[in-house]
Amino acid sequence: MTSDVVGPAPETAAANGHGDAHTTAGFGALTLGSIGVVYGDIGTSPLYALREAVVAASGAGNVPTTAAVLGVLSLILWALIVVVTLKYVVILLRADNNGEGGTLALMALAQRAVGKGGAIVLLGIISGALFYGDAVITPALSVLSAVEGTKDLTESFEPYIVPLTILILVALFAAQSRGTARVAAFFGPITCIWFAAIAVAAIGPILNQPHVLLALNPLYAVSFMLHHGIIGFVTLGAVFLAVTGAEALYADLGHFGKRPIQAAWLFIVLPSLALNYIGQAALVIADPKAIESPFFQLYPQGWIRGGMVLLATIATVIASQAVITGAYSLTRQAIQLGLLPRFEIRHTSEAHSGQIFMPRINQLLLVAVVLLVLLFRSSSALASAYGISVTGTMVVTAMMGFVVIWKVWRWSPIAAAALIAPFLFLDLTFLAANLLKVFEGGWVPLALGALMIILMYTWRRGSRLLFEKSRKLEFPLADLVAMLEKRPPQRVPGTAVFLTSDPLSAPTALMHSLKHYKVLHEKNVILTIETAQTPRIDPAERVKLEQVSPTFSKVTLKFGFMESPNVPKALAIARKLGWQFDIMSTSFFLSRRALKPAAHSGMPRWQDRLFISLSRSANDATDYFQIPSGRVVEVGTQVTI
Repeated sequence: MTSDVVGPAPETAAANGHGDAHTTAGFGALTLGSIGVVYGDIGTSPLYALREAVVAASGAGNVPTTAAVLGVLSLILWALIVVVTLKYVVILLRADNNGEGGTLALMALAQRAVGKGGAIVLLGIISGALFYGDAVITPALSVLSAVEGTKDLTESFEPYIVPLTILILVALFAAQSRGTARVAAFFGPITCIWFAAIAVAAIGPILNQPHVLLALNPLYAVSFMLHHGIIGFVTLGAVFLAVTGAEALYADLGHFGKRPIQAAWLFIVLPSLALNYIGQAALVIADPKAIESPFFQLYPQGWIRGGMVLLATIATVIASQAVITGAYSLTRQAIQLGLLPRFEIRHTSEAHSGQIFMPRINQLLLVAVVLLVLLFRSSSALASAYGISVTGTMVVTAMMGFVVIWKVWRWSPIAAAALIAPFLFLDLTFLAANLLKVFEGGWVPLALGALMIILMYTWRRGSRLLFEKSRKLEFPLADLVAMLEKRPPQRVPGTAVFLTSDPLSAPTALMHSLKHYKVLHEKNVILTIETAQTPRIDPAERVKLEQVSPTFSKVTLKFGFMESPNVPKALAIARKLGWQFDIMSTSFFLSRRALKPAAHSGMPRWQDRLFISLSRSANDATDYFQIPSGRVVEVGTQVTI
C-alpha cells in the first residue's frame, strides 16, 4: 500500500555557506561535544590501524623491521595530514549546504547548482549506500577490537570475547530508543580522557626510541612505497584504517559548526593520534613481538591496562553511537530526497530536532552487526572488510566536491580540478589498495552497498513511474473546480484537506469522494508537501496560500530535507496568514493505493515486485506527517505499475 503523497518536489534556494551549527551553545561546549561525537570513530583507530599496517608490511608471521615500521608510521601520519586535515578540515568543511554537511547534503547542493543531474543523484545514492556499510562495520570492528584487549590481561578470557562483544552491542542498540541526549553529555569528557590517555602513554616509548620521529619526514613514506611494490600497495589498504571516521567529521557539520570541529581536530585530536601512533611504532621497534597488541602494551600490566581496556570499550561504544546516529540522519535525508520509502521517525529530544530514533533501521543495523561479529570473530579479520566502504564514500565526496567548487564557489573548472585532483588521486589509490581485500572480507561492504543502491534506485525509479502513470489518469484541478463551482453538489459543513504530490491535478481522494459520497465540503484545500534541497526552511517560507475559487484553495508546505514534516504545526502558521482553520472541524483525505505489477512497466518484473514490497513496508503517511489519526479519511484505489 502506498499513499499518493509520493516523490518530493525539488526546490531551489541559495545556500548561505556559513557552516555554523543550528544551536546556541557556546564555542567551548560545541568543541567538547564535537570531540565526543565527531571524533569517536577516528579516535579509536589506534586500537588496530598500526598493528594491521605493520603486519601487512612485514608479511604474516615475519618480524617487523625498523625500516618497515618507520615507513608505515610515515604513511599513517601523512594520511592524517593530507586526507583529514587538508581535504576535510580545510576544504570540505567550507562546502556546506546551509550549515549542513555529509554526502547527501553535498549531493543536494551540487544538484541545485547544475540542475537535475542524473549523474549527481547516482553519486549521492552510491555514497549514501556505502555509508550504511560503514554504519554496520564500525560498531562490530570497534567494540570487538576493544574487548580483545582482555586477552592482554588473561588468556583464559579468550572464549568470552565474541559473546561479550555481542552483549555490549545488543545493549548499545537497545539504548537507542531512549535518545542520545543524556548519554551525549558524557561523550565529550570521556573522549577527552581517552585522547589524553593515548597521548601520555606514548611519551615514554618515544623518549626511549627518539629516532622514531624521523617518520615525520614524508620521504620515508615515499621510499617505503617505491621499494615494497605490491606489499606497499597492500599496506596502503591497512594504513587507510587510520583515517576512517573522516566522513563523520563532515557529516556532523550541522550539529557543531565548522570552527569547533576544526579547533578540536587541530589542537586535541590530531596531536593525540600522532603521538599514539609514534609511541606504538617506538614500542614495536624496541620489541618486535609487541606487534601482537601494540596499543595495549603501551600500558603497564595490571590495573592500569585493565582500566585502559574498560576505557577503550567505552570509547568504541561512543564511536559506534556516532555512526548509528549518522545512519538515522542519513535515512531521514534519503526519505525526504525521495530515495527511500517513509519509515517511522521518533523524536527523542524536544530541544534538538536532529536527535531522532528509527526503530526499523535500528533493528536492521543490530542484526547486520551481530551477524558480522559471528561471521568474522576477530578484529583483524573484520579490518579487511572496513576500508572499501569508507574509501568509496571519500571518492564520491571528492567528485561532488569538485562540482560544488566549480559551480557554487564559481572557480574555473581548471582551478577546481587542480585543487581536488590530488585528493581524488589519493582516494582512488586507497580504494584500489582496499579492493585487493575483496575476497578476505571486503565483499561485505560491497554487498551491503549494492543492496542499498538497488533499493534506493528502485524506489526512486518506481516513484517516478507511478507519478507519471497517475498523472495521465488524473483530471486537471482547474477544470474540476470550474465544473464544481458552476454545478455544485450537496455541501456539508467543515473543511476538507486533500493531500497530493501533484497540485495541478485533482487528487484521487477528491475524485473518489465525489464519485461515492456525491458531497463537497464548504471549504476544500489541496495540500502539497514539498521537500527543499536546503536542510531547513525559514518559518516565513514554510506556507504558501493560493485561493483558487470561493470554496477551493491550494496550500503548499515546504520542509528542508533535514526536517521531519509536521502538518498541524505548519497549518498553525497558515492560520496566522489569514486561513480560517480549525483542526477539530477538518478532515484530511488521503488516497491509499494498492499496487499491482502491470504486464508492461518501465522496470523489470523483479524490480516491480521489489517496489511494491517497499511500498507496503513504508510508514503510514498519517504518522509520517504527524496528522491526528482521528481526523483522517483514507480512500482506497488499485493501481498497476
